[in-house]
Amino acid sequence: MKTTRHASYNLNYHIVWLPKYRQSVLVNEVASRVKTILHEIADSKGVEILDLIVQPDHVHLFVSSPPKNEPALLANWFKGISSRKYNHQYADHDGEKIGWVRGYYAATAGHVSSETVENYVQQHQEGGS
Repeated sequence: MKTTRHASYNLNYHIVWLPKYRQSVLVNEVASRVKTILHEIADSKGVEILDLIVQPDHVHLFVSSPPKNEPALLANWFKGISSRKYNHQYADHDGEKIGWVRGYYAATAGHVSSETVENYVQQHQEGGS
């Protein structure tokens, strides 16, 4: 379980998105660069990448995030910032640019056991807040 100043949480999201035109462009050096950029984004936004798979035709990101970051915001960060950074740093002409389809898939993952709830309640009864 992770904590912020005002919350204890275990929020994990699967986010999947595709390159524009469903092209298989995420290979070799491109895939490596995209992975690096996605890790940079996670570090700068205070989220943790639990797993990252870059396939030729899609990106599957499994991320843990504080409650203040809704899944739509996470998808927008990772998709928007990654394409801008990649295109600025590595694309010399339009044919090398990466763009993402407009949509994405998001799902939650994880579980809440009765033990987890008991621990949370117990911590707050002892701490008084």
